[in-house]
Amino acid sequence: MSLHRLASAVLLPGFHGTTAPDWLIARVADGLGGVVLFGRNVVDDAQVTALTAQLRAARPDVVVGIDEEGGDVTRLDAARGSEVPGNHALGAADDLDLTRAVAASIGARLAACGVTLNLAPSADLVLTPEDPVIGVRAFGSDPHAAAGHVAAFVEGTQAVGVAACAKHFPGHGASSVDSHAALPVLPRTEEQLREVEFVPFRAAVRAGVRSVMTGHLVVPAWGDQPATLNPRALRVLREELGFTGAVITDGLDMKAVGGDLAEGSVRALAAGVDALCLGGEPLDDDGLRWLVDSIVAAVESGALSRERLAEAARRTAALGRPPAAVDGHDPELGMAAARRAVEVAGTLAPSGPPLVLDLAVEPSIAVGDVPWGLGPHLVELLPGTEVLPADGVTAAAVSRAAAGRTVVVVTREAHRFPAVRDLVSELATIGLDLVHVETGVPGPDLGAGARVDTHGGSRVCLRAAAERIAAATT
Repeated sequence: MSLHRLASAVLLPGFHGTTAPDWLIARVADGLGGVVLFGRNVVDDAQVTALTAQLRAARPDVVVGIDEEGGDVTRLDAARGSEVPGNHALGAADDLDLTRAVAASIGARLAACGVTLNLAPSADLVLTPEDPVIGVRAFGSDPHAAAGHVAAFVEGTQAVGVAACAKHFPGHGASSVDSHAALPVLPRTEEQLREVEFVPFRAAVRAGVRSVMTGHLVVPAWGDQPATLNPRALRVLREELGFTGAVITDGLDMKAVGGDLAEGSVRALAAGVDALCLGGEPLDDDGLRWLVDSIVAAVESGALSRERLAEAARRTAALGRPPAAVDGHDPELGMAAARRAVEVAGTLAPSGPPLVLDLAVEPSIAVGDVPWGLGPHLVELLPGTEVLPADGVTAAAVSRAAAGRTVVVVTREAHRFPAVRDLVSELATIGLDLVHVETGVPGPDLGAGARVDTHGGSRVCLRAAAERIAAATT
């Protein structure tokens, strides 16, 4: 195989559009490893199926990847919110068979759409309340409990022929920095990693996970390079954890990698990574040509061995095995799972249709602009419900608007946003009949008379909370 074809075979770029542009079809035919689909590439399942058929007509074994974690991170349902709860909700339900079934349903839907690789599950843990990017994407804080769910998710996904991907090795949950924006340095020793963060990744490896994604995370004991570019990190994954499948980078255009994209690509390959995820910033034909030429030049200069590149190309190609379409997608399963995850504390007994305050905050880049908010669900289930605009709202204004009605205030990790936390706390002290619905990782009790934790902000998690509130309304 030519050097240019080997260099193309390790690239998984993103692109613009809901159909495959001609230049991309030509690249796939000429050996491009595959693509990663984002919300910008999705209208509905039928359109995604047609898109992947275009790609597969150019080459049957093309890798088609997507971030369909479920919960807050969805691509197929980016326009309306996910039909399944995310990891934290599944961890709260704590039923491994349910987690396996949800993953199999997601996998069956992806298989029907022609997707070969799901960049899920997150095997990270919730290890600091300041974490800005993982949160409800993790199954929880306990490494052994989370490990069971990670393995179940891998098993459910791969049982229908779609490759799973455990991410973000060595574990993002102890970081208070989003690697989309800057380079996190983990405040963890190697021993801490072995005893805590590695536990879910070991479970994924034992479950036969076909790929692992590296995080752009610095472990001080391994030097100052992030794991994606760090040969020592890759040796630990291969030799200590025993992983033999394909290693995929997190997005190489993320700020944590920095510098030149071509340089980062070569360094990642030399470190031992196999597939290069380039999807955050869409590429075009010129951008791909530049990357391919840069990788070829690195081989010709001796900076990267041909053998290492060929090994990476082989492992990447293994993720392109087309899954057989299976009749395993259950669109109702996610709603049932979300209902099981809802937890209520205090006395939930709203006196009639409430006043709802959805305190939206800027989502992480991984989540993106997916619809969020409880108001529309309660308006539908409890006619007469009013949704109060939240921009610039004060406790006094909420009290006036409530006029004696129950107030439902909805947050997304209130503990991480001082203005949100302070407003909820103030509302709890002024004599309102207050219900606090938390859709992120549950934080401290802020003093509301009733607290509802959904463990996620997906459409079904919000709906499940609305159902509980409606059912309790007198």
